[in-house]
Amino acid sequence: MNLQSVLTTTLCLGGLLADAVDSQAQSPQAQSPRIPFAEVLRREDANRDGRVTKDEFKGPPRLFQRLDRNRDDALTREDFPIANRPNTNRRNAGRLNAPDDVTVERDVVFGTGGGRELTMHLVLPKEKSEKPLPVYVWIHGGGWQGGTKDGGVRQVLPLVRSGFVGATIEYRLTGEAAFPAQIEDCKCAIRYLRAHAAKYNLDVDRIAVGGSSAGGHLVALLGTSGGVKELEGNGGWPDQSSRVQAVVDLYGPTDFKTFVTTPGYERHNDAGSPESRLLGGGEVLKKPEGIKQVNPITYVDKDDPPFLIIHGSDDRTVPPNQSELLHKALQAAEVESTLHVIEGAGHGGPQFAQPETRKMQVDFLLKTFQVASPD
Repeated sequence: MNLQSVLTTTLCLGGLLADAVDSQAQSPQAQSPRIPFAEVLRREDANRDGRVTKDEFKGPPRLFQRLDRNRDDALTREDFPIANRPNTNRRNAGRLNAPDDVTVERDVVFGTGGGRELTMHLVLPKEKSEKPLPVYVWIHGGGWQGGTKDGGVRQVLPLVRSGFVGATIEYRLTGEAAFPAQIEDCKCAIRYLRAHAAKYNLDVDRIAVGGSSAGGHLVALLGTSGGVKELEGNGGWPDQSSRVQAVVDLYGPTDFKTFVTTPGYERHNDAGSPESRLLGGGEVLKKPEGIKQVNPITYVDKDDPPFLIIHGSDDRTVPPNQSELLHKALQAAEVESTLHVIEGAGHGGPQFAQPETRKMQVDFLLKTFQVASPD
């Protein structure tokens, strides 16, 4: 995985915004991204002198400017205040700020992709349950080219506190591999959970997935492509099913052809756009087979699980018609689907963090899986 794939977690670099928009507004005055200094050195310090110059830095210039807090044209420990805090060490950082009422099992290897290990964080309730628990799997956004699984811990917490086991997974980004690598890795994670249901006390018949932006696209695809062999990959646990039983899709892309021809969104057709990179490069409209393959609507049928789809009416990154098209296709196949458009909301942001929006997602999953509300 290249440095840009790691570092674009908290930036919107002309592509889709990572799931971090739920917790931090993107503005020129925003603080530097929380990126470990050791990781920057490991990947970028070509001459191993303990500093990274502009010439050594392979990421976007805009990102270098944000990281270079003291404006000395070099990245050093002074630019990373978190690294200088007393009592901040690898062990403490690994806790992911998890509250006391849950247990986080970090970096559980769930399979392989492209010859390397893939990992997830599992978020488990502290109190043991006598019965197997339903599962909520979060898939991060970031234009398929950035983002990490770490932010998903806070996304699954409300469900873990409502009687679920949570998981937040990594997948190969487009700097490492083009589609279908991303969905293959997601499906592998679902198969792993089923294969290890007894170990973690999981209900294999109640696995839900949620995600935002690019993650929304991948969870929608998980929901509609159950049983599609060409998207399964060979990452592990082939004897298990990758089907899911509920989907929470937050402003995910679906039909790239409609997407890149919608007035105001034409730039996404360009070579180098997130959508182009997902398809392996080049202009999006010149890849009709790729457009069809990545589109969750392609695989919709009557056996698909219930969907909750939420989109902002003023989303300037992914047009609302992407969610509308998916909703209509699901309804046409007589699949339970709810589309909620948040008036005035953009691509993520504070409206999606409002209690009523969070509650809508929790209530949908509690109802779908017939789990009694803890309230």
